[in-house]
Amino acid sequence: MSGGAQRWWLLATVSAGLLMITVDMSVLYTALPTLTHDLGADASQKLWIINAYPLVMAGLLLGAGTLGDRVGHKRMFLAGLAVFGLASGAAAFAPSAATLIAARALLAVGAAAMMPATLSLVRTTFHDERERNIAMGIWGTMSVVGAALGPVLGGLLLSHFWWGSVFLVNVPVVVVALAAGAVLAPSASGRSDRPWDVIASLQIMAGLVGLVYAVKEITKPGPDLLHLILALLVSALGFTLFVRRQRRQEHPLLDFALLRHPRILSGIVAAALAMFATAGIQLILTQRLQLVLDLTPLHAGLLVAAFAIGCLPAGVIAGGIAHRTGPRPLIVGGLLAGTAGVLLIVLLTPGVAPFLRIHPAHEAWIVPGLVVAGAGIGLAMTAASTTIMSNAPVERAGMASSVEEVSYELGSLSGVALLGSALTSVYTATVHLPAGVPAAAEDSLDQARVTAAELPAPQADSLLAAAHTAFDNGYTLTLLIAAAALAAGAAFTATRLSRPTPDPVAGANPQPETVA
Repeated sequence: MSGGAQRWWLLATVSAGLLMITVDMSVLYTALPTLTHDLGADASQKLWIINAYPLVMAGLLLGAGTLGDRVGHKRMFLAGLAVFGLASGAAAFAPSAATLIAARALLAVGAAAMMPATLSLVRTTFHDERERNIAMGIWGTMSVVGAALGPVLGGLLLSHFWWGSVFLVNVPVVVVALAAGAVLAPSASGRSDRPWDVIASLQIMAGLVGLVYAVKEITKPGPDLLHLILALLVSALGFTLFVRRQRRQEHPLLDFALLRHPRILSGIVAAALAMFATAGIQLILTQRLQLVLDLTPLHAGLLVAAFAIGCLPAGVIAGGIAHRTGPRPLIVGGLLAGTAGVLLIVLLTPGVAPFLRIHPAHEAWIVPGLVVAGAGIGLAMTAASTTIMSNAPVERAGMASSVEEVSYELGSLSGVALLGSALTSVYTATVHLPAGVPAAAEDSLDQARVTAAELPAPQADSLLAAAHTAFDNGYTLTLLIAAAALAAGAAFTATRLSRPTPDPVAGANPQPETVA
C-alpha cells in the first residue's frame, strides 16, 4: 500500500475509534427511558449512567496523552481499543444500574487511552498543511457526528434488540480497528524521559468529580448543604493540588503555556462550548421526542440525526479552507450560526412557543434548526482543532490533543450535568399535580408516566398534561441557556482572535515529527 493511501486508511481507522467513543456519549439518550425501567434506576442513577463516562474520561485524558508521548501513540490506541471492547461487553450484560455505571467508567478508561492517540497519529502522519487540516476536519467532525448518530443507532438497535445491544455493537468495530491499527499505524518509540503522573491524574479527577457532584446538588430541589460544601471542598482541593504539582514537575501533564496562548485558548473555549450545547441539546431533545410526543427511539434518533447532516459537510469544508481564511471567521461564524440554529429549534418545536404565534404541527419542523446548528458547530469544531494543534509544538502533540479532548469532555459533561439538572429543577418547580396523585410524580417526567399508568384514565390524562407542560418549561429554558453559551463563546473568541497572530508556544518545531 502506498504511503499516501496508507495515511488515509489510518485516518479511517482512528476515525472509527473516535466515532465509537463519541457515539457512546449519546447512544444512551434514546435508550435511557428503556434501561431506566428495566434496571429500576432512580433519577440520580440516570445522571450517573450518562455522566460516569465523560467524567472518568476527562480525568484521565491528560495522563493518557503524556503516557502516549512516553510509550508511543500506536500502543496507546491499540491498548485503549482492547479495554473499550471488554468494557462494552460488560456494559451490555450489566444486571443493575450500579454495575452499568461501573462498566461505563471502565469504558471511559479505554476511551481515554484511545482518544489522544487518535489525534496525535493524525498530527504526526499528515505532513502537508492542507491535507492535515482536511484530516483534522474529518477527525473533528467525528466528535459531533458521533454524538448526533448515537441516538439513531440507539433507536435502531432498540427497535429490534434489548438495550444492551447499544454497547455490544462496539465489539466487532473494536476487532476490525485493532487489526487495521496494528498494520496501518506508524510505530514510534516514544520518549522514555517523559513520566506518567498517576497522582496528578487522580487529583484532577477528584476536582472534576467534586465539581459535577456540586452542580448536581445545587440544581436539585432541596439541596443538601453539607453534601454541597463537601463536594466543593473536594473539588477545590483536587484542582489546587493539581496546579501546584504541575508547577513543580519537570514534565507536567499540562504545560500552562498552552493555555496562555490566545489562539489555543480560543480553540479550547470554542470546542468546550460547542460540545456543551451539542450534548445538552441532544439529551433534552431526544427525551422530549420520546416522553412528550411518544415517538419511538428510532424515530427520535432519526430526527436528531439532522444535526449530523449539517455538521459533517461543514466540518470537511472548514478543514479545506482553514489555511486560507484563518480561524476567526470559522470559529466565530460557526458559533453564531449554532446560536441561530438552537433558537430556531425553540421556535419550531411543536407546542412550545405559541406566544410567538408560531404553531408547527409536526415534530419534523425542528429539522431546519438542527441542520443550521449542526453546520455552525461543525465549522467551529474543525477550526478549533486545527487552531489548537497548529499552534502547539509537534513534540507536545499528545499533551495538546489531550487538552483539546479534555475541553470536549468537560463541555459534554457540563452540558449533560447543568442542562439536565436545570431541566429537572424547572420540571419539579413548575409541575402542578392533580389532587390525589402521589408526590413521586414530581421527581421527573419518567416517574410521572410510571405513576399515570397506575391511575384511572381521567386522572392519568390530567397528570400527563401537567407533566408535559412542566417538562416543556424546562426544555425551553435549557435550549435558551445552550444558545446563550454559544453566543458568549462567539463574543469571547472574536475578541481573542482579533489580536495580532502570536508566535507558536515556545519550543515549537515546525518540522513534522519523524515516525518509524
